[in-house]
Amino acid sequence: MHVFVTGGTGTIGSAVVAELLGNGHTVLALARSDRSAQTLERVGAKVLRGDLADLDVLRSGAGQCDGVISLAFGRDYGSPDALAQAIAEESAALATLGQELIGSDRPIVTVSGTPWVPGRASTEADPLPTDGPVGGRGRSVNALLDLASRGVRSTAVRMPRTVHNQGQGGFAGLLTDQARRTGVAGYPGDGTQRWPAVHALDAAVLFRLALESAPAGTAWHAVADEGDAVRDIAAVVGRRLGLPVEEVPQEQFGPFGPIFAMDQPATSAHTRDALGWQPTHPSLLQDLETIQP
Repeated sequence: MHVFVTGGTGTIGSAVVAELLGNGHTVLALARSDRSAQTLERVGAKVLRGDLADLDVLRSGAGQCDGVISLAFGRDYGSPDALAQAIAEESAALATLGQELIGSDRPIVTVSGTPWVPGRASTEADPLPTDGPVGGRGRSVNALLDLASRGVRSTAVRMPRTVHNQGQGGFAGLLTDQARRTGVAGYPGDGTQRWPAVHALDAAVLFRLALESAPAGTAWHAVADEGDAVRDIAAVVGRRLGLPVEEVPQEQFGPFGPIFAMDQPATSAHTRDALGWQPTHPSLLQDLETIQP
């Protein structure tokens, strides 16, 4: 399959591109800079220059390929306004890609987050939130999945808040970055809230499986670790960096503070049973042991 990939140089995207190329697919990847283009060409992908806001370029990429994996998301989301703009840009891109595929029965796989369900781990059957700071992402993903009735094999892979590789990435990576800046391995709330996690290389396998065989209109959970307590995550970060570990105000984490403070475990039992996905790479707490002081 010839696959158009957006976001192909990020933590998830670079793993997805490698997974596709390593399993007999070819890749046309969107690249917004010379550096990204060189990175993609070096691993064997073809490059289409442009960024997520270039809707004509997105149509061209989807039109040239047998399927699409949409991973790109704005880089600047350190403020509520920037986050809202990134979500709006992603929504327009997904709508454009989906429209290009109507009536073709070609697959498109997009990314979203695992939902939060009070009192239990979320499952693939739980709906995405459509309100709150990231509700716009839920609405755009739902709109894409609705195109299943119009001849698009649209699916969504829901990612946990931490997608990690070599001790970096996701919420745990942001917590580590914050610790380096402030000199404290801090966590919001009492630290008992749980974050699910997955290794980027395991997540990449699930994106490939969804592209190849997932039924239209379905959602899947790329969850390897159902939920690690945030204070346990911070404890590893603090020990590796030689910093104190303590509770800090959630406001220190900017627009993500309220999300950081939530208990949000998730399960992937249905995904494993239905698609045969089986994570094999290190857990989050194991991976964080590679953080360098």
